[in-house]
Amino acid sequence: MRYYLSCIITLLLIYACSKSPSKLDEVEIYVPDTANPLTTSNIPFKNYLGVNAFEWDFVSPSQPSIITNPQISLIKSFGGVRHYLDWSKIEQSEGKYTFNPSHSGGWYYDIIYQRCKTEGLDLLVCLKTIPDWLMNTYPANQRDAENVPAPYGLDKSDPTSYLKQAKTGFQFAARYGSNKTLDPSLVTVNTSIRWTGDDANSVKIGLDLVKYIECDNERDKWWKGKQAEQTAEEYAANMSAFYDGHKGKLGKNVGVKNADPKMIVVMAGLSTANPEYVVKMIDWCRKNRGLKADGTVDLCFDVINYHLYANNAFINNGNATTGVAPELSNIGTVADSFIKMTKTNAPGLEVWMTETGYDVGNTPQKAIAIGSKTEYVTQADWNLRTALLYARHGLNRCMFYMLDDAGGLNSTTQYSSSGFHNDDLSKRPSADYISQTKNLLGSYYYAATLNKDPIVDLYKLDKKEIYVLTVPDQKDRTVNYQLDLGTSTQAIIHTLQIGKDEMSHKTVNVANGKLTIQVTETPIFVEKI
Repeated sequence: MRYYLSCIITLLLIYACSKSPSKLDEVEIYVPDTANPLTTSNIPFKNYLGVNAFEWDFVSPSQPSIITNPQISLIKSFGGVRHYLDWSKIEQSEGKYTFNPSHSGGWYYDIIYQRCKTEGLDLLVCLKTIPDWLMNTYPANQRDAENVPAPYGLDKSDPTSYLKQAKTGFQFAARYGSNKTLDPSLVTVNTSIRWTGDDANSVKIGLDLVKYIECDNERDKWWKGKQAEQTAEEYAANMSAFYDGHKGKLGKNVGVKNADPKMIVVMAGLSTANPEYVVKMIDWCRKNRGLKADGTVDLCFDVINYHLYANNAFINNGNATTGVAPELSNIGTVADSFIKMTKTNAPGLEVWMTETGYDVGNTPQKAIAIGSKTEYVTQADWNLRTALLYARHGLNRCMFYMLDDAGGLNSTTQYSSSGFHNDDLSKRPSADYISQTKNLLGSYYYAATLNKDPIVDLYKLDKKEIYVLTVPDQKDRTVNYQLDLGTSTQAIIHTLQIGKDEMSHKTVNVANGKLTIQVTETPIFVEKI
């Protein structure tokens, strides 16, 4: 998550660069090999337009069982949702599971998750924090909801220590996964009601509403103390229990995969964005889980996941003071290091980035006003360009932090004003840009990068092609570029608009297959016709 200074540790990753730049203008912009340009991915661009959100982002506090139109219209702007689900919400009392409604908060998760599926929103549920009954096993001066998800005093390197969390993962996957043939005797809910007229929970199996589940959030919490931080080996032990009950050794009702073998288990996003942490987890799996029949390591996670925000920490002794345009930061280099590590150590696994973004308030993660653009417009530019960057580098998903502000405009804490809407639920320009781009480009696939400055990306869908052009800078620079459209005689120029539901569209003639177009730091889209 955004929790305090998570980007400082990215300084450690500069080893991946041949040298550290002395100023932003000297950062080399990534462009894939153009000798073989048609390298179309199989990832729809909407996968790079995810957002982090909570249950209250879907419903009115006074009507927790009803999805409200203003809120769902905001969420539908995105390509997917990472739902922060506090463990305590579904297990307020140990062993007593409630989902619809939850006895903590009164949330109707069946309704929320069903609406996400109906709207075609990919859903990642991040089961995070620990409930009070577990937190209270810690000494009073060490109690924190983000402590390691094991009772105080247990061995953090032993999968058995994480039995309680792994049992909750089983119950969640049994209900919201796709396995309809699970033994009902293994599934339980608390059927008691809180007051007269309250809805009672009932056992449900295989609702097929959640495909992805994440085991906690940023378990490398170095800033929280040893009671909250896990080493790579300790977190691997944690995940082994959560994944499949440490290969079934902890019981039939323990672990996500024992409830639904098809549910995809995502490792917690790393705050330090260090691929070596994952390598150590893989090594732990090799030693403690062994090899599969095909000779590959029997891993306890299906997706590699990390967090990183683009700021100037990497050129400022690890101290962020301002946000930086994505192409001028180190986030591309870090993405490359994760991709390279994965191909070497865990081929076939996806790599996700589930927290990134920019503040609009005065924080160390702020988007800056540029020329006539306010910080709100720059936030919109930089968020969209971040999504385009991750598609270019070959990550599988990108999710932004987050739908609402987490503190507001008056806070100076980083990540406190990264929201996509204002307090009155009106969209900020960033939400407009994401929504408009999803509508135009969401089903298209990245194919190639054809030019470095301005960046010219080609996206394809069957025989259709759209070019995305951007000046990768942060000083209001404009470039005239001649785009080669082959035999096309016409094209549609799509331009992002603030306060609108869709881009503006202008059909233009193309002379001799060449179109001269003015490119700015706001992406522009050219569709061949």
